[in-house]
Amino acid sequence: MSEKPTMIQALNRALRDAMAADGSVVVFGEDVGALGGVFRVTDGLTAEFGESRCFDTPLAEAGIVGMAVGMAMNGMRPVVEMQFDAFAYPAFEQIISHVAKIGNRTRGRVRLPMVIRVPYGGGIGGVEHHCDSSEAYYAHTPGLLVVTPATNTDAYGLLRAAIEHPDPVVFLEPKKQYFTKEELDLHPVPPIGQAVVRREGSDATLIAYGPSVPVALAAAEQAAAEGRDLAVVDLRSIVPFDDETVTAAVRRTGRAVVVAEAPGFASVASEIAARVSERCFHHLEAPVRRVTGFDVPYPPPKLERHHLPGVDRILDAVDDLQWEVT
Repeated sequence: MSEKPTMIQALNRALRDAMAADGSVVVFGEDVGALGGVFRVTDGLTAEFGESRCFDTPLAEAGIVGMAVGMAMNGMRPVVEMQFDAFAYPAFEQIISHVAKIGNRTRGRVRLPMVIRVPYGGGIGGVEHHCDSSEAYYAHTPGLLVVTPATNTDAYGLLRAAIEHPDPVVFLEPKKQYFTKEELDLHPVPPIGQAVVRREGSDATLIAYGPSVPVALAAAEQAAAEGRDLAVVDLRSIVPFDDETVTAAVRRTGRAVVVAEAPGFASVASEIAARVSERCFHHLEAPVRRVTGFDVPYPPPKLERHHLPGVDRILDAVDDLQWEVT
């Protein structure tokens, strides 16, 4: 039996299969050509498809995204890589002012079928500018789809779906899980915009996405050993947001904890908590809790284990959900 692939290999296969299936798909960014990217996600693509289909660019993120806009407007399907999460900020004006708005500006006559791949999040011992969780910036911008896989199968399936989508997708790849080895199922996955219940439970619901999903599952396993049954919902897609799956899971348990690495103030976690509170108010036995990163710039590597949500912090939040004493 062959060795289980890593998430890097799942993403690489998704790119390779998409390029083989559609000649309009092109991949470019800093060091993605001969080197295969800093994390080797694009390894071998230049050798297989040539320098016109997978190529290096100058160190100019605004130029990378701007070039992708022009390509997408003229019939191509560009997939660009931002080398690290915080490296994408120089391209922010292009993303907000043009990528997100051209469809609306032209009343749908011009669509931008492009993907912006962003390795994001912590857990790798990286320094400042290499471990940001920047999802709230993109989620706050109408016109962008924002997707983040938590499993290798979703990494493959969601990236293929993002490349085939007619509108721009910000594809957030959790660096912490790049080297996670799992079975890869190439059958169609649930579509963009559909959450998945990764674990059923009756006492409380943990809502997570991307790198926080494995942590939430680990917390649920620990809780089970302590006599509590926790459900875990993997959002998969931040925009569009699957209210139906999330609210159904919370209504079944009456309690909810949102888990995310990003700082908690004005965050995606804040929006999730608000939506759940509005839609599940009469089913909630306690206020919705959030377990997030702290409201500080990303800390040095020796401190990130304190900054990132962990099993103990999640279980502390669960313990605080006003359990009835009988």
